[in-house]
Amino acid sequence: RCKNLSVSFWNSYWMLPSDVCGMNCFWEAAFRYDYVKTHPSEKMHLAVVACGERLEETVTMLRSAIIFSIRPLHFHIFAEDQLHESFKDILDKFPYEGKINYTLYPITFPTESAAEWKKLFKPCASQRLFLPLILKNVDSLLYVDTDILFLRPVDDIWSFLGKFNSTQIAAMAPEHEEPRIGWYNRFARHPYYGATGINSGVMLMNMTRIRRKYFKNDMTPVRLQWGEILMPLLKKYKLNITWGDQDLLNIMFFHNPESLYVFPCQWNYRPDHCIYGSNCKAAEEEGIFILHGNRGVYHDDKQPTFRAVYEAIKNYSFGDDLVHSLLQPLELELQKTMHTYCGRVYKVFIKQLKKSVRDLYARRSKGR
Repeated sequence: RCKNLSVSFWNSYWMLPSDVCGMNCFWEAAFRYDYVKTHPSEKMHLAVVACGERLEETVTMLRSAIIFSIRPLHFHIFAEDQLHESFKDILDKFPYEGKINYTLYPITFPTESAAEWKKLFKPCASQRLFLPLILKNVDSLLYVDTDILFLRPVDDIWSFLGKFNSTQIAAMAPEHEEPRIGWYNRFARHPYYGATGINSGVMLMNMTRIRRKYFKNDMTPVRLQWGEILMPLLKKYKLNITWGDQDLLNIMFFHNPESLYVFPCQWNYRPDHCIYGSNCKAAEEEGIFILHGNRGVYHDDKQPTFRAVYEAIKNYSFGDDLVHSLLQPLELELQKTMHTYCGRVYKVFIKQLKKSVRDLYARRSKGR
């Protein structure tokens, strides 16, 4: 039998001794933790998976979520064991008591196939596929990669849950807007959603619907539930997939297109939207809502526009004036990047951020 495993909602561990637990014990342990029972409209749930050198990047993402969000946030942080103490030390010092809670989890996969899932694409990346099965008592969840920055309240993307029709279970943005530079439509050796595929770096999920749904597939005429379909998909396509778990999601929604709600590109804005010329029209009109710094652009000099936004949020001190401590210094840095394609449209990087700051101060003024 497994040990009595539990986790409290506030800075604590959920430990799973995978060396002594079998498959049944894995799921039993995964479902046995104390959960703060709140109405879905009162608290938003955000999940992230952090491995390796991703501590700083993850904390910066969490900071961006806290700055502008209105309703309370519960962070579900899946991280390697050696990162847990560092997360606790940092997050316990955040000043917004009552607005944020967090839970730390170990990286955990079904025991008999753990090695195969761990090495898929990047270390720990496929952990996100198992969130509906692990977070059994969470109704809805926003999953984001560590290299995400929120430039407007999390509340706004969370509100898309209310726009789902009766068949939709998740929401993601297209992988590309411009098919001529699309990866899936040019190189994929497996089915993918839509014209250019979908990107899983920002994924809003109605997990209750995900757990209940039976998915069409190309492996059997019988529809399979989420927990049943993952390993057969991996076995069938593992020699043909490049981007790991994202490819598996593309395959799944190719066969179940009615289940996906598609975000506009400004909700998952990546270097591909500007390094070859601007191709996210929605961002040009309204600004970037969520910035996704894949390709490591926050940490090198190849795309200084992305790095400038990251550094500004990382260095901002909670409680400081957002105009003088964040917006003005950032705009000066962005103006220095105009020699790059992304720098030529630097105003899209700050347009929504300015509005978010105005809205935040307006809310504070009304609350006095």
